[in-house]
Amino acid sequence: MTVEQQILEKVRKLDPALKEQVLKYVEGMQGRGQVLKPRKSLRGLWKGSGTHITEEDIAEARREMWGDFPRPFPE
Repeated sequence: MTVEQQILEKVRKLDPALKEQVLKYVEGMQGRGQVLKPRKSLRGLWKGSGTHITEEDIAEARREMWGDFPRPFPE
């Protein structure tokens, strides 16, 4: 049994209101062009940009962000 046949079999068993929801969902998927596009990895994002980020750069940024944490709660 093909996927299309399985879908039709399941949809035929639904109440009319649910069938309309399925139709709207499928129409929305068609409007996007592709159903599910694989996500592009961010690994290597800076490669080729001429920027070199060292472990020390990352450590310094963390110290700047979290340096005064936790701070006293204002009353």
